[in-house]
Amino acid sequence: MQKTVVLNVVGLTNKLIGANTPFLKKWSSSRKVSKIKPMLPSVTCSVQSSYLTGKWPNEHGIVGNGWYFKDLCEVKFWHQSNKLVEAPKIWDIAKKSDPNFTCANMFWWYNMYSNVDYSVTPRPIYTADGLKIPDCYTNPSNLRDELQSQLGPFPLFNFWGPNTSIKSSKWIAEASKIVEQKFNPTLTLIYLPHLDYCLQKNGPDSLETYKSLTEIDQVCEDLISFYLKKGANIIILSEYGIEEVNKAIHINRILREKGYLKVRNENGGEILDAGASAAFAVSDHQIAHVYVNDQSLLNKIYDTLVQIDSIDYILDKQAQKKYYIDHERSGDLVAVASKGSWFSYYYWLDDKYAPDFARTVDIHRKPGYDPTELFINPQIKWSQFKIFATLMKKKMGFRYLMNFIPLDTSLVKGSHGRIFEDPDDYPILISQKKKALPEAPIDATEVCRIILDHLT
Repeated sequence: MQKTVVLNVVGLTNKLIGANTPFLKKWSSSRKVSKIKPMLPSVTCSVQSSYLTGKWPNEHGIVGNGWYFKDLCEVKFWHQSNKLVEAPKIWDIAKKSDPNFTCANMFWWYNMYSNVDYSVTPRPIYTADGLKIPDCYTNPSNLRDELQSQLGPFPLFNFWGPNTSIKSSKWIAEASKIVEQKFNPTLTLIYLPHLDYCLQKNGPDSLETYKSLTEIDQVCEDLISFYLKKGANIIILSEYGIEEVNKAIHINRILREKGYLKVRNENGGEILDAGASAAFAVSDHQIAHVYVNDQSLLNKIYDTLVQIDSIDYILDKQAQKKYYIDHERSGDLVAVASKGSWFSYYYWLDDKYAPDFARTVDIHRKPGYDPTELFINPQIKWSQFKIFATLMKKKMGFRYLMNFIPLDTSLVKGSHGRIFEDPDDYPILISQKKKALPEAPIDATEVCRIILDHLT
C-alpha cells in the first residue's frame, strides 16, 4: 500500500485560503480541490465517524458530540471509546486488503480502545482534590512517556478553554512526526483543531482569525514538507465550515417555561433532571436533539418549538431519514438553527441558580456543548491575577472552583452544525491525485473511499 497522510484542518474552506495562507494557496493551486457536502449534524464526532466508516450517522450511531443515554438517564458528551462507533473503520477495511497495513490515529475522536496500531489522544488526569492535570493516552502505552519527555506534557489548556492557541496543534504535529520516525505507519490521521476554536471565538472575519490562518498554514507547510520526504500521498481535508452567529437559542429554557423540563436543586444550583423531564434538549452547536420522555406530548412540543423564529426546521423520526440521522440515539425531534443562530444548553431561568460547573471548563458534566468555555468572563477584574492565585491555592491542596467562564452567550461569534447554503462555506478535500476526486461536491461518506484509493 502507498503511504498516505490525512491532515484534518478543522474549519478550513475555500473562502479562508488566500493571502493569510500563502502555503496552502500555492499547494492547492496545483492540486484538485473538492468540496464536501455538509452533513447533518456538521459536528466533530459525527463528521469524523462518517469520514472513517463511509457510513451515515443512522448506521455508525454517532449522532452528535454527545447524546442522551436512555438507560442511564444521563447526557454524556465527549466520551472517547471507539466501541461507541457501530461500523467498521477505514483501518479495518484496509487491514483486510493488506495484513501489513498499519495506522496511526493522532487525535481524531473515538481514539481509545480502537484497533489502530498507534494512537494518541487527550486524556487529562482528574485528581481527588479537584485538580485537572494535562496528559494524554497512547497506544502503545509507553509512547505516552516518550512523547511527553521529548515535547513536554500535552498542552491541554491550549487545546480547549480560554487559552486555546496554536501550541496544541504544534504539539500534535510534532508528536505525529515522532510517531512516523518510530513506526512508519501506512496511514496517518492528524487532527489540527487550531482554526476551529478561533473561528468560534472571533468569527470568520476578524484579525484574530487572519492570524490563526497564518499560524495553521505554517504548521501544514512543515508537516507536508516532512511527509513528502517520506514519499507519502497527502490529503488535506476539513470537517465543516463555520459561519458568523449573533444569537443563542435557549431551547431548554423554553421547554422549562412550558413545564416540560424539570430540575433538582443541589448545593444552591439547579441540575437538569433528564429522567424526570417530559422533554429536554441536548444542544450541540446549531443542532439540538430533543428527547421526549412523555410521548403523549410529542405533538405539543413540536408545536412549541416550530414557533421559535431562530429555528429553521424540526425533524421528527420520519423526517430524520432524509438526513440519515434516524438512529435510536437521536432525539425524538431534531431542531436545526437558522442562519446566524446556535443552541445554548442553558436551562436555568436566573443566573444565580446556575450550577457550579456552568462557570468552569467542564465538558463532561455539562448536558450540552458550551462555546463560552473559550472565554474569560470580561466582568472579572484582574482576571489573570485571580486565576493564578486560584491555581496556587489548588496546588496547596485547597478546594477552589476555577469559575472564570462567563454566562454571556453574545460573546460567541462563530458556529456550525447546520447545512450551509453557500458552497464556498463547505468543507473541502485537497489532493494531488486529481483523478481520485470528482468535479461535483462529494458526500461525507465518500471520503473513506477516497482515502482508500490513495492507499491502494
